[in-house]
Amino acid sequence: MSEMSVSDMNAPPTDAEKARARKRFDHLCQRGTAFLGTEYAILGGAMSWVSERHLVSAISNAGGFGVIACGAMQPERLAEEIAATRALTDRPFGVNLITMHPQLDDLVQVCLQAGVGHIVLAGGIPPAAAIKAAKDGGAKVIGFAPALVLAKRLIKMGVDALVIEGAEAGGHVGPVSLTVLAQEILPYIDQVPVFVAGGLGRGDALLSYLEQGASGGQLGTRFAAAAESIAHEKFKQIFVRANARDAVTSVQLDERFPVIPVRGLANEGSRRFLVHQAEVIERFRSGDVTREEAQLEIEHFWAGALRRAVIDGDVENGSVMAGQSVGMVKAVQPVAEIISDLVEQAVVALVRQQRRMDCNG
Repeated sequence: MSEMSVSDMNAPPTDAEKARARKRFDHLCQRGTAFLGTEYAILGGAMSWVSERHLVSAISNAGGFGVIACGAMQPERLAEEIAATRALTDRPFGVNLITMHPQLDDLVQVCLQAGVGHIVLAGGIPPAAAIKAAKDGGAKVIGFAPALVLAKRLIKMGVDALVIEGAEAGGHVGPVSLTVLAQEILPYIDQVPVFVAGGLGRGDALLSYLEQGASGGQLGTRFAAAAESIAHEKFKQIFVRANARDAVTSVQLDERFPVIPVRGLANEGSRRFLVHQAEVIERFRSGDVTREEAQLEIEHFWAGALRRAVIDGDVENGSVMAGQSVGMVKAVQPVAEIISDLVEQAVVALVRQQRRMDCNG
């Protein structure tokens, strides 16, 4: 390749090139946008305390698909949040329900009565009854598939779309990276749209998964630090300063006392958790507490810690859940700007791809 051709390859895209690339990008996203009813096949990850009316409506208003994190909400509280979100946007949004919630059936009915078109069932294999109730009520159901065998099972159970989330994600995570999950699942699942999640921070990365067969992507960390996020300013600024390597999973000291893997930024709280585990385990060994009591003490260490970080701004002692894409959070940006950047990055990548093809004849 000549120096001139290298220079041409890196030249800013022309308007005509960008128009062609954008058409190609929209085509790759077509199945996802049709399913979601949105301009962009970009979902907001459901994050407790963060994915509420303001952020959810901002994502939907910007052409993406906002998702309310129901978490531990009671039915009445969820109904209020849905109504408040609808007051801020007339565009589609969904609700994420935790399958282990004791009032899951009631929460599904709240969503249906409010006319929510998409229900995300997360946190485990959803009960068949919940899937049937949601679909019978006219909603589309999205499930999480951490392995190919589970993806196939969920499709048989009737889910309308899947999210495959890699270990790079923030919050509760599985053990497998998105890079591997995509290779394991995307070539073999075409019955329903599949959205990728975990570590996504740029549009060119999303593009690579679209070209592998994904229908869209889900992002959480980038949106958690958005201007419209209600997260405390200290929470957002620690995201801006963090590197990818700072987002680590919680450490388990003893296999007899399981610790659910949670990815977040290392801080004084995560260091104290190690000390807490060691102290509790020693008390168990000395017979001061039973195994069940020890397990509960370990599990309760983080109770309320996410709220302390997100709402109160205690980023040293709270739980600062973040994915490894936190290293790509360079500033607190409006949601619309984040989505625009993602699309622009994908378009530029497609322009360069086309230039390479043209250069190689």
